[in-house]
Amino acid sequence: MSVSQKQTVEIVKLIYRGADILILDEPTAVLTPQETEKLFAVLRNMRDGGKAIVIITHKLHEVDEISDRVVVLRKGVNVGEMVTAKSTTQQMTNMMVGHQVTLNIERPAPVNPIERIHVSGLTVKDDEGVIKLDDVSFSAYGGEILGIAGVSNSGQKELLEAIDGLQGVESGSIEYVGDDGQTQELVGKDAFEISSMGVAVSFVPEERLGMGLVGSMDITDNMLLRSFRDGNSIFTDRKAPRELAEQVVKELEVDTPGVDTAVRRLSGGNVQKVLVGREISSSPSVLLCAYAVRGLDVNSSYLIYDLINKQKQSGVAVIYAGEDLDVLLELCDKILVLCGGKVSGIVDARTTTKNEVGLMMTKLRGGEAA
Repeated sequence: MSVSQKQTVEIVKLIYRGADILILDEPTAVLTPQETEKLFAVLRNMRDGGKAIVIITHKLHEVDEISDRVVVLRKGVNVGEMVTAKSTTQQMTNMMVGHQVTLNIERPAPVNPIERIHVSGLTVKDDEGVIKLDDVSFSAYGGEILGIAGVSNSGQKELLEAIDGLQGVESGSIEYVGDDGQTQELVGKDAFEISSMGVAVSFVPEERLGMGLVGSMDITDNMLLRSFRDGNSIFTDRKAPRELAEQVVKELEVDTPGVDTAVRRLSGGNVQKVLVGREISSSPSVLLCAYAVRGLDVNSSYLIYDLINKQKQSGVAVIYAGEDLDVLLELCDKILVLCGGKVSGIVDARTTTKNEVGLMMTKLRGGEAA
């Protein structure tokens, strides 16, 4: 069964048990636009039947589409309530953040894009022998943002980790293309070996704490994780990481008592700012992002989008896996769509539509259902 079908079954079970109140937390996070519309149709029928429905979501266009009333929370406090039909997305956003926010994502046109990553016939299996990526091929260019779209567990995580040397590869090739056109094979090398080759790859993983940052360590020590191998002294240089930590806190407006604060004590948005700030500070030529704004407030999300765009403008090849199709269509230059671990298409984000990408997320080339 698909995720949407399982979700519908759960709703039917609740109705059968006589539930009069249904609370849904981010119900469309892993759904395609078509599946989302089916879910909303079910919810509208429940509402018309007298049921009370509460939806918790950060997708304001969906709030506008499905809700009758909106309650806005900021830092756990009810800061306002409004009738959806009499309000705008901009008003909701301003109330969520506490000040005026611009909702437009800048998308500067690519300038002289240069091929930086060339993937050919990439196949990846998990520990149980299940194929997670099947014959995946594409190129990522410096000065462009390549979006990765797909329903949950379509191979997005494995793809980014394979490029960074964190995921074993069954077959295929991942080549880094230098400024002189010379290629270096990355398959078979771990992240440290890739760095030793002079290939600057930065990775913002899906798991912020644990894989990205160490929660028990302070901000300075988390910066140190990127640089502790540098230098020839037997002593670790803590001055540079501390200066970097202070710079990240200042420039990204990280809300923290200081750089000696344990990362686990920060909010999700501030943790992500620290992670993204550390990764882009290493001046990468390739930036990999997995769900970089998941769970973040609107203000933090748009700050991350701005940082990613600045990397693109500096010539970095950005590969961005996201779950919000509206953001992918606004932020990216091209979108690679994965379906069941296979590439179902690569489209121009400026000319494609949300429905077209949604259909590709559930059907392979030739109309084969995943």
